[in-house]
Amino acid sequence: MKVDLHNHTPLCNHAEGTINEYINTAINKNTEIFGFSDHAPMDFDPKYRMSFADMKKYEEEIMDAKRKYAEKITILLGYEVDYLEGHMDERVLNANVDYLIGSVHFIDEWGFDNPEFIGRYENEDINEIWQKYFDTVESMANTKLFDIVGHLDLIKVFKFMPSKNITEIAKNALRAIKNNDMVLEINAAGYRKPIGEAYPSKELLEEAYKLNIPITFSSDAHKPEQVGMFDKEVTKLAKDVGYTQCAYFINRERKFLEF
Repeated sequence: MKVDLHNHTPLCNHAEGTINEYINTAINKNTEIFGFSDHAPMDFDPKYRMSFADMKKYEEEIMDAKRKYAEKITILLGYEVDYLEGHMDERVLNANVDYLIGSVHFIDEWGFDNPEFIGRYENEDINEIWQKYFDTVESMANTKLFDIVGHLDLIKVFKFMPSKNITEIAKNALRAIKNNDMVLEINAAGYRKPIGEAYPSKELLEEAYKLNIPITFSSDAHKPEQVGMFDKEVTKLAKDVGYTQCAYFINRERKFLEF
């Protein structure tokens, strides 16, 4: 990946390795622009995110790395923000960063992508929870708070698939992403999960392409060795659909790079 914007640090409490290890792996993978977007603090589910007390440390460490590696790679600073009404914090939303990724990890405060809570799927209507998920993505896009949509179809992570047409379920969310001028990440983490494919699927990416929604790339690495994994697969996916440029952000201003 020439551009890789969604990566984590141990400050989120469920990632491993040092910032230097992530960056050196990215350099070895010929990445040109590498972004950290760790799980932003929030007054909900603190086990899986950094604390507010660590925000300053996180931002200073990434900025130090930006200067340290300036001649080898461009390092960017961001946050992955959970869209959860009533729990997002102005300290994060107004942070001095290059970009914010908006992600949906919760449906009515159920962490649907967390293996700890997978048992709840047995009691849910799969079509209904897919629609609830994409309705939440639509609401997230309509806030205009974020630059990038994180892992668009994360709801598929455990392969509980709907019987309804997925593009129909997602159409309003995609339209909101387009209308609010957001970028869609192609996230390689899905290859490491039971679903075994990128987020989003090719069929949803094709719909995004029809709407002229820009893309970027993400390893979503939680370990240094995950940086750049499945680079060839996500790049081929994007090219097969028709994309030739990927986006990145500096001080919340969008730019593009050919790939």
